Amino acid sequence: MEDDDLDELLDEVEKKFCSNVCVASSDRGDSNEAAKHNEGRRKLRSAAKPEESMSSVTEDIDAFLEELLEEDYSDSPRLKSEQSPRGTQVEKKLSSQSGGRKCGPVFAGGSSVTNGVGTATSKRSCDQLRCTSCDFRVLMFDDCEWDLSCDYLFLRNNVPDRQKLRAKLKKRRGLRAYACQCSWFSTSEPTDLRDQPQLRWVCGKHQD
Repeated sequence: MEDDDLDELLDEVEKKFCSNVCVASSDRGDSNEAAKHNEGRRKLRSAAKPEESMSSVTEDIDAFLEELLEEDYSDSPRLKSEQSPRGTQVEKKLSSQSGGRKCGPVFAGGSSVTNGVGTATSKRSCDQLRCTSCDFRVLMFDDCEWDLSCDYLFLRNNVPDRQKLRAKLKKRRGLRAYACQCSWFSTSEPTDLRDQPQLRWVCGKHQD
């Protein structure tokens, strides 16, 4: 009677839990997996003696099912990818990010003002300016200032040709002339661009 109960229990377990494993094994063409499954079932049958309680048989079946599930999950591509070191993924992410620092606030200064990353305490002149209006890089000319005749049309037609732009520049020691395709500006002292709302210039990042 107990053998019949064991057969019924094994059939039911096989139907509910092992069918997917067998199908997956056949889909992969892996005959070894199916052989392991059949061998495991034979062992369970031979191990279940009449004097053993049903609880011990159930424990054996649970252990066998656990082993099958572990083998199935270990073959999963998703699991293998999750087991790759997280440090490697972090390094790849960091390496894809562009480096560099931005000025804050952004300053424009004369030719005697040091170029670099500007801060509230270190008022360096930004040499990586870009205009958000015309999307041109801002050009700089040391010891020069713009002539009063300089206008938007002149810049529109000549930026970024530095040689042609010199036609509207005057020599002036200590000053620096700035220009994009739509705006121009001359200064000798560090000037916070937040105080120059007509200029749509931002820092385009300084490489370390």
